[in-house]
Amino acid sequence: MRRFAVVPQWQGSGAARAMRLAQGAEAIAADLPARATEVIEVPLEAGDAEGTGIHRYSSIRLVRERLGRSLADLEDGEIAVVVGGDCGVEYAGVERAARRGRVVLLWADAHADLNTAETSPSGAYHGMVLRDMIDSGLVAASDVVMVGVRALDDAEADAAERFGIPTVTPEQLGAAIAGRAGDDAVLYVHIDLDVLDPAIMGSVGFAEPFGLSLDELIGAVRDARAALPLGGAGITEYAPAADADPELLADEAATILRVIAAVSSD
Repeated sequence: MRRFAVVPQWQGSGAARAMRLAQGAEAIAADLPARATEVIEVPLEAGDAEGTGIHRYSSIRLVRERLGRSLADLEDGEIAVVVGGDCGVEYAGVERAARRGRVVLLWADAHADLNTAETSPSGAYHGMVLRDMIDSGLVAASDVVMVGVRALDDAEADAAERFGIPTVTPEQLGAAIAGRAGDDAVLYVHIDLDVLDPAIMGSVGFAEPFGLSLDELIGAVRDARAALPLGGAGITEYAPAADADPELLADEAATILRVIAAVSSD
């Protein structure tokens, strides 16, 4: 059974209009089955760094705690799909999936999110969350496979090379995931919607050209899920403008529903 946790967190984003992420999460929530969906309360205030070097960290920490408690209440057979908000919400989702076994992480994102507080040019946590998972031991670097990643700064490129994290094509993904299989392995699918080409999904904070097509993304997710049992998934970074063309928003909503179906269908 699938459960949806909608997390309208914006504090982890470095985008100038980060609060659009809250609106995006709420828009997605409206299309989800109400009985299977919980909306996690997010503080109204920006938050404080608390000496971490991470902007708004106090709010990010509080949301992680709230989401973690919510996911801990799920039954063992239930699969959580976390809907952001910014990519920082994924930490608690992956943490919950790790209860089921060793997490093999499919990272479908335009960005690697491999910075630390020391290397980040922005101090925004959504550019650090994957590195945080690795450094904390939540996920082994050898169990991360990236697809669609195409915008790395120098520190992230160095980290990806040092950790040996591959970026593969959608056609290569199934084999790459299968190569990390094991008796205790489960798949977590992370999708930042900026992995898609901006012509398909423009309502994101940091659009990058030459992204995946929707068919490429859905096919890659299908192949990954065929290789390993699903332990959890997350869809993040939808940031629609309040004055956007209604026809555009309708097209993007249909795209997001296809992505949700790809990660949540039995």
